[in-house]
Amino acid sequence: MSLADETPSGTLTPQPTAGSERQSPGSRPDASLRPLEPSAGGPDERVPGAFGRLLRSELRLVLGRRRNVILLSGLAAVPLLLALVLFLTRSSQSAGEGPGFVGRVTENGLFLVVAAIFVCLPFLLPLTIAIASGDAIAGEASAGTLRYLLVVPVPRTRLLVVKALAALAFAGSAVLAIAIVGLVAGAGFFGLHDVVLLSGDTVSLGAGALRIAGVVVYVALSMTGLVAVGLFFSTLTEVPVAAMAATVITAIVSGVLDALPALHAIHPWLLTHHWLDFAELLRIQPDWRTLASGLGVQAAWIVIFSTLAWARFTSADVSS
Repeated sequence: MSLADETPSGTLTPQPTAGSERQSPGSRPDASLRPLEPSAGGPDERVPGAFGRLLRSELRLVLGRRRNVILLSGLAAVPLLLALVLFLTRSSQSAGEGPGFVGRVTENGLFLVVAAIFVCLPFLLPLTIAIASGDAIAGEASAGTLRYLLVVPVPRTRLLVVKALAALAFAGSAVLAIAIVGLVAGAGFFGLHDVVLLSGDTVSLGAGALRIAGVVVYVALSMTGLVAVGLFFSTLTEVPVAAMAATVITAIVSGVLDALPALHAIHPWLLTHHWLDFAELLRIQPDWRTLASGLGVQAAWIVIFSTLAWARFTSADVSS
């Protein structure tokens, strides 16, 4: 049944049967002509806690799905493997040498969190988030369960919000998995010490830990725009792989455009341009305007692609 037959109030009205127009005045109306009563929790009858139950169910589905657990485990393995490699090879290299933040890990295990995020950020982390967000709506449509969710009935806007929150929770879990394993592995292999910032100043371990926590939060928030992009593509197709691929390609194209000096005018508005701005938190005086600008760009991408996703999902016919 196409959802085009759904009335604005969310109830389903059956089509009149043959001869229904000729009911005698004294006859009882045919039961098939009565409008269906709205189901509990539908748009016309708000059941307390219905949104929370739907969200908890979606979170259990997303975070408990075997594929997503494997993805999170793969991300969590990155800092562990990085720590093991650096620990085994540190005798053959000078302290502080290495690309990016990696060279600082052997001096202070706290930097393993930043180094692991730095390694995962160009591809692995966006790929993981694209898989979860691209599957949000398209996966339900592919499995044939989307129309049953909407016939319950669950308002489309509410379902889209729940799907978005679950995808955001998965994105946060992905960054958090890297950070937690990185912190534990860094402490175990290299120990935790006072933090030498990029500017050369030294802060206490507690202050350094707060800055590292800020890095984790900033990176997690920087992934929200990608979640909105994936959610939009997920509403366009019933093939989850297509939505996932389109989301990954968007991030890759953004990175390629960001590397072209001739396009410097559009660089500040690209999805990936501000992803590495978390380094500001590792300076003695962070440039808060740079950080705010990066989060503002993510907010703009969220507004645009969430609106597109809502417009598409609330108006499209769902037949599977």
